[in-house]
Amino acid sequence: MSVNLTDYQTENKVVRLPIATKLLLSFLIIVAFISIVYMVVGIQLISNRILAEAQDKVRHDLNAARELYLGELERIDTTVRLTADRFFLKEAIVSGELQDAYDELWEVRKREDIDILELTDEKGIVILRTRYGDNTGDDLSGDIIIKSVLESKESVASTVIVPGKELQRESPFLAQNAHFTFIETPLAREREETEEADGMMLKAAYPVFDQQNNILGVLYGGTLLNRNFDIVDKVKETVYEGIHYKGKDIGTVTIFQDDVRISTNVTNEDGSRALGTRVTEEVYNQVVINGEPWIGRAYVVNDWYITAYEPIRDLANNIIGILYVGILEEKYTDIQRGMILTFLAITIAGALVSLVVSYFFAQRMLVPIFELVNASKAVASGNLNAKVEISTNDELEELADSFNAMAEALQKRDKQLREFATQKIMESEKLALIGQLSANVAHELNNPLTGIVTYSHLILENSGSDDPNKSSIEKIVGQATRCRDIIRGLLDFSRQRKPDKVFSNINTVVEQCISFVENQALFHNIEIIKNFQEDLPMIVIDPSQIERVIMNIIINAAEAMEGEGELIITTRSNIEKDAVVLEFKDTGPGIGEENIDKIFDPFFTTKDVGHGTGLGLAISYGVVKAHNGSISVESELGKGTTFIVRLPEKVLDEVPDNGNVIENINN
Repeated sequence: MSVNLTDYQTENKVVRLPIATKLLLSFLIIVAFISIVYMVVGIQLISNRILAEAQDKVRHDLNAARELYLGELERIDTTVRLTADRFFLKEAIVSGELQDAYDELWEVRKREDIDILELTDEKGIVILRTRYGDNTGDDLSGDIIIKSVLESKESVASTVIVPGKELQRESPFLAQNAHFTFIETPLAREREETEEADGMMLKAAYPVFDQQNNILGVLYGGTLLNRNFDIVDKVKETVYEGIHYKGKDIGTVTIFQDDVRISTNVTNEDGSRALGTRVTEEVYNQVVINGEPWIGRAYVVNDWYITAYEPIRDLANNIIGILYVGILEEKYTDIQRGMILTFLAITIAGALVSLVVSYFFAQRMLVPIFELVNASKAVASGNLNAKVEISTNDELEELADSFNAMAEALQKRDKQLREFATQKIMESEKLALIGQLSANVAHELNNPLTGIVTYSHLILENSGSDDPNKSSIEKIVGQATRCRDIIRGLLDFSRQRKPDKVFSNINTVVEQCISFVENQALFHNIEIIKNFQEDLPMIVIDPSQIERVIMNIIINAAEAMEGEGELIITTRSNIEKDAVVLEFKDTGPGIGEENIDKIFDPFFTTKDVGHGTGLGLAISYGVVKAHNGSISVESELGKGTTFIVRLPEKVLDEVPDNGNVIENINN
């Protein structure tokens, strides 16, 4: 599988964004985040507030509907009480002449617009009916209202469920109005019955007393709520004032008998009243089963309303129906939507204005930053005279001052480096000239000096032991030999050749060097400790040149210890730096701090005059550098000296004497 490196670098190239873009994006993210939070919270608050307002409104509407409902019951109760106290009724019961009473009660029923106004005797037997005059004699002593009046001798008024048979006796017309066939309604509870024959009635009764306050009978009256729209329409007109929204009534009112609408101004899709439809199961369970009011959103026949429901109870406190008021949810939904859109528009406009203002502020803040960037580029291109003038009295001004100080420091440092470089170049040129001159002088002196050394040795050999000039001849030989060594060192230093590298084992090279010196008199009292790593990799070196480096270090160590002490030679592999390390640690007197940086300088030596040329370590330094390695020294007075030589394990593009390019010597 091949990989196109150019394509890879292009695909993974880091996009560079200017700081202005970053600031703008930061502002945009902050503004967007805050705006989103505000919008979410604001929409939630608006929705909750509108819903709360609608619920408060419908709760108040339910209170008004209840008052009107109870007001109608009170009106019936008042009518019955006032009529029962009239003298003609008492006389009719005592005399048994009921025709005049019938006529009078019929007039009262018509005038007060109630459905029934009937009379029983003291035992609860019906003796007079104003709607169905011939149908009398039935026993109502078990009726909850009549029974309560006979027992308490006080007026009683309540909502009651009237069985269909009783309604039939009261009036076939009322029985017909009370009958409902259930209409299938979404979300309503399951119910086995399919029709309802009983009726719900606002009913009141009052005892009729004689002069001795004995009960002569009971007068009762009532209004059937089934298909009677007076109450619901009165509530609608009083509370909602007939207001419409998008062609629909804004408010609706309903009276339920159990879960069936028996009186309502909620309409079907065809505009007819939704009689016979039923309340949702969720509302029924809370209001009828649990006896708790319902305030909230509910589905009413074919639309959603903000509704309020409360139970209707009979005289025994049993829940027999529900009183409902509702406000069309669509109006509040539209109000909510409009307010949310307005709020969103204001929020977005505010965010855009904030973003524009932030952009201008960012641009103003970026002016000094751009000045710093331009000045930095000028300094990077070599113009160390670049200056930045910023007066913002903040961190940018401090940064500008620091930049100016840095530029001045760089300018001074550049000047110093130029002077130092010029000085070093001149010194190098001088050293080069000196080296060339030394090499020429050494070459010219080498031939005559060789003759002096040779002939001085011959003279010394031919002189007898009693020759008075023997001491002088020996001095000549010694000084001539020293001159020869100095000249050879100069020639070696000036004629360092390119290394002839081959694969070598550094342990073998070190062992060979030790074998050269360990039998010399200088090393008789020196213990050489070898700490070699056995699995060292082969490295590419010039063995003869590295031997010379090792010999120089070993002999210098022996001379520093004055022929007595301990020399530890360590070899190891430095995996992190891909190098082989040689350490030479002696127990000599150490090197002072003032000399530690000079030991690799040519002609520098701490030995006595006549003992050393000061070129050994300089030559060793050059050899190690030619091998792409390094040589360093660590020393402390009184604790000895350690020389560290590092030679690379892997050398690329080197050609040993076998002619092959070495890319990885470990292979």
